[in-house]
Amino acid sequence: MTISKFQKVTWFTRHYPVPVLSLIGLVVGIVLYVIHDDQYGKIAWMITLIGGGIPVIWQTIREILHKHFVSDIVAMLAIIVSVILNDAFPGVIIVLMQSGGKALEDYAYRRASSSLDNLLSRAPRVAHKKIDHTIKEIPVSEINTGDLLVIKPGDLIPVDGEITSKHARIDESSLTGEPLPKTKLNGDPVFSGTINIGDAFDIRATRKSEESQYSKIVELVKKAQQEKAPIQRLADKYAVWFTPLTLAISGIGWLVTNNFETILSVLVVATPCSLIFATPVAVISGINRAAKSGIIIKTGAAIEQAARTQVAVFDKTGTITHGTPVVEKIISFDGISSEDILLKTASLEQLSSHPIASMIVQKGKEKFQKLLEPESFREIAGAGVEGRIGSDYILVGAPSIFENTGIDILSNGVLTDTVKPEGRMVAFVAINGKLSGAIVFGDEIRPDAKSMIKKLESIGIKKTILLTGDATSNAKNISEQAGISHYEAELVPEEKVIAIKKLRQEFENVTMVGDGINDAPALAASTVGIAMGAKGTAISAEAADIVLLVDKVSKVVDVIEIGKRTISVAKQSIIVGLGCSFLFMGIAMFGHLPPAIGAMIQEALDVSVILNALRAR
Repeated sequence: MTISKFQKVTWFTRHYPVPVLSLIGLVVGIVLYVIHDDQYGKIAWMITLIGGGIPVIWQTIREILHKHFVSDIVAMLAIIVSVILNDAFPGVIIVLMQSGGKALEDYAYRRASSSLDNLLSRAPRVAHKKIDHTIKEIPVSEINTGDLLVIKPGDLIPVDGEITSKHARIDESSLTGEPLPKTKLNGDPVFSGTINIGDAFDIRATRKSEESQYSKIVELVKKAQQEKAPIQRLADKYAVWFTPLTLAISGIGWLVTNNFETILSVLVVATPCSLIFATPVAVISGINRAAKSGIIIKTGAAIEQAARTQVAVFDKTGTITHGTPVVEKIISFDGISSEDILLKTASLEQLSSHPIASMIVQKGKEKFQKLLEPESFREIAGAGVEGRIGSDYILVGAPSIFENTGIDILSNGVLTDTVKPEGRMVAFVAINGKLSGAIVFGDEIRPDAKSMIKKLESIGIKKTILLTGDATSNAKNISEQAGISHYEAELVPEEKVIAIKKLRQEFENVTMVGDGINDAPALAASTVGIAMGAKGTAISAEAADIVLLVDKVSKVVDVIEIGKRTISVAKQSIIVGLGCSFLFMGIAMFGHLPPAIGAMIQEALDVSVILNALRAR
């Protein structure tokens, strides 16, 4: 639905009445002052000043009571002195600047957050319950222990449970970090938040929604967010020394001129418009620039802190790697070539629906122009396939299907030496009753991962770390391929949070990048959490400060560079703005700058600050 300009104006007025009413009051006062009577104009300005100034003053006082030394203190004092001296015009200008700056800041954050709506629909919300041989859709919150549930193909498993069907194929990568899908049998446990990648199956709920694994991780996220220390705004860091200095100059000006109006003049030109406008305008520009690159930045604090990243932490599966298994290598025995093994196996697997089979077929099609036609095909549920390719009988699958065949898959020394230490998933291949080879699967590293790590080091990142729930051997292998200097493996979500907290004790700014359910608490605990949103989970996108809508981990470099550019432009605006403020404060201190003229100068300064901050785009 298209929103009209009138609807946008109405919405803005309803949510931000102070800057709108201040602008109207300012214009009405000018018209009355010039055309009708200057007293009526002053009355209109005074009404506007009091009506708009009270909310601004109250908000600043609340920040002070919460022990936040903010950049708004000078503006608050200027408004109060304007009322005391019955000089409303400069006070109205200050109210307009102050409330307008806040509206700009809120707009930046709201626009970024609204772009995430489509990502947050992935959490398990409904379940399909079996009742008297019928299936009823119910909210996840209404599931009770013992309920029989149907898990349809592609569904997220809503609660922890136990399989009651013969078998199921489940992708647990978002929860455990293991990239390879699992085949589970009757009686095996399943966990909420994992995905059914096979046919429909039944489970019996063993826990309610609030007690299941997914909910536990949600609670970890909430706890991590609550423990996250508030970040001081860039403007407030300058305000710590600028505000006392302004008050000192105001006092000196009063002593020099013995005129209270001098205090107002100094406060008006000292009202830190560069602090009020520079950061939010630069942040909006940076957020818009990031959005064009498929990067959603939720808050201004996130873009500020991303610019100061010292340590970059990465999940493995789905972040540094693609998260889906690929054929890594083919080991051949008994004098049969690896090409022949691939051709026969890929030809047979064409009729299988297993995700691993599709990887073998894909590899075969890449190697050969045409695959062969299988005969007498039979799929062994969750374990492998068998059939004929020409005159050859082929058996492919997990070790379990070879147990009663008389084929020894463990005696070959090359096989155990080459495959077992690496912790890979292996499909064994027998041709005509003899072990002929093995197909080794791995989680392929993203092509842009290695160059990204080098780029991060070149822009000043001090340390890169891999945190994963996967096996140590796999973590070591992927770290070496990507050039990541440190790794920790076999971690549960709680242990990832502990690792992040340890890093934050050593480094001020820690950025974490992940995509899975198990990454969400660590994303929330880090200084800046970046979620791989294109294929990631809803909870990781919700827990993160930044979401990558493009499935490229190299976008992390773009995030940091955009952050650095944004903060650089904001700082330039702040420094130039404060320099000009000091110049005009010096003039006002000796009584040579009336408050009304000072307010107009500040308006001109506002425009220049905004134009400069827009360069962050």
